[in-house]
Amino acid sequence: MTQILNSSPVKKKITKELKSECKKLIENGIQPYLKVILVGNNPASLVYTTNKKKYCEKIGAKCDIVSLSENIDLNLFLEIIYEINHDDQVHGCIIQLPLPKHLSHLDVGQLVAENKDVDGFHPNNLYSVLSNQTSQNHFISCTPKGIITLLQENFIEISGKRVVIVGRSMIVGKPLFCLLTNHDATVTLCHSKTENLRELTKQCDIIVSAVGIPNFIDETYLSPKKNQVIIDVGMNVDTAGLLCGDVDFDKVKDLVHSITPVPGGVGPMTIVSLAQNLLQAAKNKLSL
Repeated sequence: MTQILNSSPVKKKITKELKSECKKLIENGIQPYLKVILVGNNPASLVYTTNKKKYCEKIGAKCDIVSLSENIDLNLFLEIIYEINHDDQVHGCIIQLPLPKHLSHLDVGQLVAENKDVDGFHPNNLYSVLSNQTSQNHFISCTPKGIITLLQENFIEISGKRVVIVGRSMIVGKPLFCLLTNHDATVTLCHSKTENLRELTKQCDIIVSAVGIPNFIDETYLSPKKNQVIIDVGMNVDTAGLLCGDVDFDKVKDLVHSITPVPGGVGPMTIVSLAQNLLQAAKNKLSL
């Protein structure tokens, strides 16, 4: 019987731990504080930022959404980020993507201070993952971190396994490639120019899809052995207007060992990872 990798029990367990950690930090005079910069009124971004705020407040942290006009001046935008970077009360900052066209040229990873980059996009944080540093002072990108946690909490072996990641973004594909390699997996990073993709996915143990195409992965990508694990990172809308992943869930769910649903799989783990990073940032401040 296929194992459905719902994030709910994992999230529940970690939330309890985070509440306890946050309480201890508050007792030591530090309430973890996150600022989320939201530019414009993108409906999906509004949902994501609201969910992040609710979860942070659930564990006892403070979170403010800094809502900015879609047409905000570039210099004012940069000034706001500068002020947050130098605000000693704020432990973490994230810039909700996507940004409007006139700001899209900015390298978000360079804007937020390294010690407040709880999204894990700063070059130094990315290099820490690339070089497999074990220090707790850096932050791992939230979605890749959440995927590793979900696998580990469900006792799915990573070491020695063959993994195919479909999608090479800086948010998921590339940092996840490094993270899985650090956990001793053999990883193939695929993309739109990859030839014979189906042959690669059929031969691997774990498939991670992060391409943003509804129902992209179907039964033709799978091994006939029914022993594979599928991690679906996609958050798409199908032709009926319903939320769906990159994987055609109904077609493949009985043909694999384990699979994440959409919604209820990777998405909540991303927010949990963000909260973990935020509390780590606060702990780092406490230890200074």
